[in-house]
Amino acid sequence: MKSMEEMLKAAQEAAATVQAQMQEAQAKLDAVEVEGVSGGGLVKIRASAKGRIKGISIDDSLMVPSDKQMLEDLLAAAFNDAREKADAVSNEEMGKMTSGLPLPPGFKLPF
Repeated sequence: MKSMEEMLKAAQEAAATVQAQMQEAQAKLDAVEVEGVSGGGLVKIRASAKGRIKGISIDDSLMVPSDKQMLEDLLAAAFNDAREKADAVSNEEMGKMTSGLPLPPGFKLPF
């Protein structure tokens, strides 16, 4: 049987390993890019899998002052599309990371 000291040391090492893996996963998610689209491709938003907006593309045909409300609605729709895709990629990557951890149901990482 291991001593309490050995068990604590092993637990600390395991925690450090998990923390390093979490940091690596978070960095990877910021490098993954998704694209949200609305209006049949007239508006596109590029975002990281962590939800950071990297760019917005608006078709020139939409740049009419009377279409301002439509353009704003399309931007919101494209952003929401990108956010949903970012969440899906993030959940998939985090699921890979936590698949071997004995976490209770509903427990989410990072904290």
